[in-house]
Amino acid sequence: MAIILSLDTATKRCSVVLADGARVLAFREEESERHTHAERLNVFIEEVLREAGLSMAALDAVAVGIGPGSYTGLRIGLSAAKGLCFALRIPLVGMSTLEVLLNELLAKDLVMPTDAALMPMVDARRMEVFTFSAERSGASPRSARPLVMDEAWLMSLPTDRFTVVFGDGADKASALWTGRTHVMHVPGIRPSNAGLATTADAHHRKGAFSDLAYLVPDYGKPANVTQPRKRFG
Repeated sequence: MAIILSLDTATKRCSVVLADGARVLAFREEESERHTHAERLNVFIEEVLREAGLSMAALDAVAVGIGPGSYTGLRIGLSAAKGLCFALRIPLVGMSTLEVLLNELLAKDLVMPTDAALMPMVDARRMEVFTFSAERSGASPRSARPLVMDEAWLMSLPTDRFTVVFGDGADKASALWTGRTHVMHVPGIRPSNAGLATTADAHHRKGAFSDLAYLVPDYGKPANVTQPRKRFG
């Protein structure tokens, strides 16, 4: 088995997991409206290593959620992961945060139809989310895309199969799912120990490593940057 340190800072939750393969040895996580990733990430890394009785030298790889998600959060997580991999000369594993959410849901072993469409959702502000549709059977998910959750989108969902929605993007729209008999909302799913460890281990086993120099965050959509107004004297 490989000793893998996994990080995710794409959402309001800062998660750090140390695992032997997919077996979690130690983890820390904190969710805050203040986005405390910069304050907590390195502290959490130190704490999980200490709890497991391991040093940095024991790491075989570092895995990191690359989004989509928060611009600032993603840069903090990826910078930390790259710095560790460069210093320790170990592989870097970039993981979709939506894939981590998907594996976190599957780890719960919830009762749901086997043919359900699974839609992890990361909050993208207002009524927009980043998501993809995946199958429980393990079929490859589509690329992440921004989606506006409105009545038109709800009407487009098939009514002859369940759509399972989860993640902080789904939770913010809990009122939207009321009375939708073909939509199953699973609240409280976040990038956490089981999803991070499982996803990182799967990538490591396949040798799906990322380029240390060229891996960049998947922000999901361009930043909304506006030009300042000109001042007239």
